[in-house]
Amino acid sequence: MNFLAHLHIADHCQSNLLGNLLGDFVKGAPEPHYPEAIAKGVRLHRFVDSYTDQHSEVKCVKALFANGTRRYAPIALDMFWDHCLAAHFSDYHPQSLSSFSCAAHRRVAKDMQLALPPRFVQVHSAMQQGRWLESYQHLDNIGYALERMSQRSPRMAPLADCFAYLERHQSRLTEVFSRFYPQVLNASKSFC
Repeated sequence: MNFLAHLHIADHCQSNLLGNLLGDFVKGAPEPHYPEAIAKGVRLHRFVDSYTDQHSEVKCVKALFANGTRRYAPIALDMFWDHCLAAHFSDYHPQSLSSFSCAAHRRVAKDMQLALPPRFVQVHSAMQQGRWLESYQHLDNIGYALERMSQRSPRMAPLADCFAYLERHQSRLTEVFSRFYPQVLNASKSFC
């Protein structure tokens, strides 16, 4: 899962939104560095990532990617799952995607007076200003995001090639999402 799904799951579980976004930016145990609610959010984020990566349907669709890109499939799929959620947001939440995104950013901003990783502050600012969460509705924006991520280092270059597999298998992947995302929501609720 990526940013939108982590925020949606946090909202679904009444978990701290900032903590759920911080999951990829905080290493080790979050408890010594953050208040309990935020630390629990980081833990939920990590649970969701693990649950998703271990899900049998997700493991199966990784095989749709060629050997050179298969190692990067989890990242590309996380982005694609956000596309599925954004494109069908009304199936999963009573608010519009735009309203949810604005409210989520406001809730995150309320907790941002803490000392946070500089990279997170930078990413969150860009996410809010660029309206990333809403942009995920359009598959081309996922391709753009993967392209940008692939330019961070030579090691990440194959990530750009993953988009072709997302496009080619879009309908199958969308069906997989519609089956497994409700399971992610239920498992997350149980984890909380």
